[in-house]
Amino acid sequence: MPHALEVYHDADLVFHSDGKWLHPLFDLEGFLATAAYEPEDLAVRDKIVGRAAALLMIHLGIGRVHAGILSELGREVLTYHHIPFTYEALVERISCQTESLLREETDPERAYSVLRERAQR
Repeated sequence: MPHALEVYHDADLVFHSDGKWLHPLFDLEGFLATAAYEPEDLAVRDKIVGRAAALLMIHLGIGRVHAGILSELGREVLTYHHIPFTYEALVERISCQTESLLREETDPERAYSVLRERAQR
């Protein structure tokens, strides 16, 4: 995965970002607002997926997720929302404040509000 976040429609790379933290997913939100793709037809490849990233992807309506590193909390939320996913490594936790902040959250809309505020978007 050469980029922090890559988005594919079938085999075509349609979006990528090398931003830090959750900013690539907020960038993806902007892309989706003007793109002709249905989010459920897209596959996201992200280097690190914790609970916050998983909840944002669900909020965006993404159809499939592949994580380089997936946290147990991220796996839990993807499974809860029936999002197909794969990963290269599963870890108990990732070292991120939002992982702890959203530890019990399963509602993507509530999580989005919290994360948007934290990202100052």
